[in-house]
Amino acid sequence: MKSLYQFTLIAMVAALLAGCQKYVDIKTQGQLTPGDITNYRYLLNNTSAYELGTRMGDVASDDVNIIDGSTQQQQFVSYGAYYAWFPLSYTWQAAYPVTSTYYNDAEWNAMYNTILYCNTVTTEVPTSTGGTDAQKAELLAEALVHRADAYLMLVNSYAKPYNAATSASDPGVPLLLTETTVQSLVRAPVQNIYNQIIADLKKAIPALLTTQAFNTIPTKASAYGELARTYLYMNDYASASLYADSALAIKSTLNDLAPLTAVSSANYPLRKNDPEILLSKIPVNGYVNYSPTVFRLSDDLLNLLGTKDQRYNLFTCPASKISSTYTAAGGRFFYREMAIGEARNIGPSVPEMMLIKAENFARKGDAGSAMTWVNALRKKRFKTTDYADLTATSANDALAKVIDERHREFFCRMLRWWDMRRLKSETQFQKTYTRTYAGVTYTLDPNSNKYTFQIAGYVIGLNPEIVQNP
Repeated sequence: MKSLYQFTLIAMVAALLAGCQKYVDIKTQGQLTPGDITNYRYLLNNTSAYELGTRMGDVASDDVNIIDGSTQQQQFVSYGAYYAWFPLSYTWQAAYPVTSTYYNDAEWNAMYNTILYCNTVTTEVPTSTGGTDAQKAELLAEALVHRADAYLMLVNSYAKPYNAATSASDPGVPLLLTETTVQSLVRAPVQNIYNQIIADLKKAIPALLTTQAFNTIPTKASAYGELARTYLYMNDYASASLYADSALAIKSTLNDLAPLTAVSSANYPLRKNDPEILLSKIPVNGYVNYSPTVFRLSDDLLNLLGTKDQRYNLFTCPASKISSTYTAAGGRFFYREMAIGEARNIGPSVPEMMLIKAENFARKGDAGSAMTWVNALRKKRFKTTDYADLTATSANDALAKVIDERHREFFCRMLRWWDMRRLKSETQFQKTYTRTYAGVTYTLDPNSNKYTFQIAGYVIGLNPEIVQNP
């Protein structure tokens, strides 16, 4: 069965083409012309078309805590359907359960729009006019990296965590690889999605540049970082570490938080030039600076950070800095975005590569090497007078410390939810979470289907061949 490829961008493109069709053979001096390779360079330089990723996982993770009866909860009730995705994600319910336009999943749409743009490039660039073969290969490679990233985010949001024993049958997401308005939207198996991600990234690497002007444009380090992340979430730690090595061989700079007393755009690098970032990606709708979608941080996270950690001092703040209406509830809030003035990065980074290597060493039984990598990061996250190396008594202890460090480094930046998903089957990390919201208690146990987000009812209403998650 075939179904329309339902995305807003297609309607826009169709309308544009219909209005311009009779002029397509006219080539004006100094203007872009149809089929010219320059069009695709401009398309790939359009950051907003490729940079968006997931946001629901941050709310569902144990990073965030809404106090029952708080102003924030009351605001969600008063604002109604527009913000309903936030409390629904927070309580591990279907975030977009009905066919109202307010329940049209912005994350799903954004990532498939990225895929649509990428498929336009991969389909049309080979036959474009102008440019060399090397220039065409570079454009194709950049599109493949963006497409791989979008599918990695989709499969880690709307499909079960990777399990080698069941991945060939577990439903993944629709796998769309060509530029056309009519495609089958039957969900491809999880294994097929991961195979495509890996194939795209490996195909891209030879033609990618080693450096680009901005972190929004893929490089070889971007592709290596995406591969390391991909293999980590497939539980293939050796391969993840191998590609982390390749990424770090190209880019390994850390931002030093030790001397800072505050961060702003004046003393902290913006995403596009941040030396820690391998490929800049941001959540849909970016900021969480404003009511009601601010992140009040959980006690567990704050206790893990401790008050000496510069990530606590610089990237969290008291309620009064967010809004005076939240002061009575107390606690601390995620402050990174408000302090720097831009959305948080959720793309692969140097710290992520370091901690991937640390985890691989811990899982191989080499606790000492694992701690070496953890401490290399931590030295840049504390004032010199407050820093002390971490040590591990065993490989299991080292692994626990690596996971804790991942939690500290990536809080409110997508990866904590992904880690909760992949680690829930390991006895050492199993935990049952409970939350009370509006007087109702919700539970997330290790075997729960709630670790996989449901696909929006609006999307399935348009494309009934997409099977819903349990």
